[in-house]
Amino acid sequence: MNICTYVCAVSMKPKIYMIAAYENTQTLTNLESSDTAVLQLLDQSQFGLVKHLGKMSGTSFDKITWLRKRGELGDWMGFPVLNNVCSLVLLKKTKTIRFAGDHVLFLFSVEKNKVFSENYLTTGILKNKKIIR
Repeated sequence: MNICTYVCAVSMKPKIYMIAAYENTQTLTNLESSDTAVLQLLDQSQFGLVKHLGKMSGTSFDKITWLRKRGELGDWMGFPVLNNVCSLVLLKKTKTIRFAGDHVLFLFSVEKNKVFSENYLTTGILKNKKIIR
């Protein structure tokens, strides 16, 4: 359970997403160590999760246990996922790109997706809530 700020669809056919992960983070370790991932598009009501999922490191904070205690987790395609998200996307890693910047880029093909709503959490909302600058 990681917050990724830089996520972008980069191809329509086939559907491909780019995810950028910051160097020296648990997010990067997780993406490097697996060929699959589940992209979860958060609902506007879930802005409060960002402080724990995005600002606390998985190396020192057990996010799954915290989420389970709060009743925030469900299951989809055999993966633990957040309840009440707008969308779930099962991804298969196709390429890793390292460059001179402070992020590592990953390209993922879409294997499956499910849309529940279009009430997406945006960076604008996070700025208004003073969670990010």
